[in-house]
Amino acid sequence: MANFYPTPSLARKLLLFIKKERHSGRLLQPQFHRGQIFTSWLGGLLAIAALGALTNISSYNLIAAPLGASTVLLFGNPISPLAQPRNIIAGNTIAALVSVCCIALLGSTPITMGLAVGLTIALGQWLRCLHPPAGAVALLGVLLKAKISFVLFPVLSGSLLLVLMAAIFSRLAPAQPKYPHHWL
Repeated sequence: MANFYPTPSLARKLLLFIKKERHSGRLLQPQFHRGQIFTSWLGGLLAIAALGALTNISSYNLIAAPLGASTVLLFGNPISPLAQPRNIIAGNTIAALVSVCCIALLGSTPITMGLAVGLTIALGQWLRCLHPPAGAVALLGVLLKAKISFVLFPVLSGSLLLVLMAAIFSRLAPAQPKYPHHWL
C-alpha cells in the first residue's frame, strides 16, 4: 500500500477550493465583533450568576449544567433558531419529562440514558422545538434518577428565567442582537 503525501498541486487545489467556498458563504462560521463578544460574555456571566444567586436566596434549585449550554446559545448566538424561546423552554422541559418517565419505567441504566436522549431528539424534531442542550437535560435527569420535581425545578423555571433575562438584556445591550427573533 502506497503512502499518501499531499502534493503541492493537491494543496493548491484545496486552498483554492476553500477560498472559493469561503466567498460563496458556505464555509463561513459566524463572526462576532468585539462589542458583541463582550456583551455575550457579560450576558452569560450575569444570567448564570443570577440563577445561582436566586438558588441561594430561595429554597429552589434553579440551576443545572445543561442550562449553561442553553446560556451559550442565548447570549452567544441569540439569532439561532435553536436559541428561541420555544426551543429552550419546550425542548428542555420535554427532555426533563422524558427522563422522569424513562426512570419510572426502566430505572437508571445505560440503555435508559440512550433512550432518554434519543426520545428527546425525536420529540424535539417532531414538535419543532429541537434544542441541543436538551439532550444533556435528558441525560442528567437519568443520571440523577430525577423525580417529577426536576421538571419544574430547575429545568422549566431555569429555562423561563434565562429566556426572560436574555430578552431584557438584549434590549439594554446595544451590541447584542435583539432577542427573541420569534416567540413560537
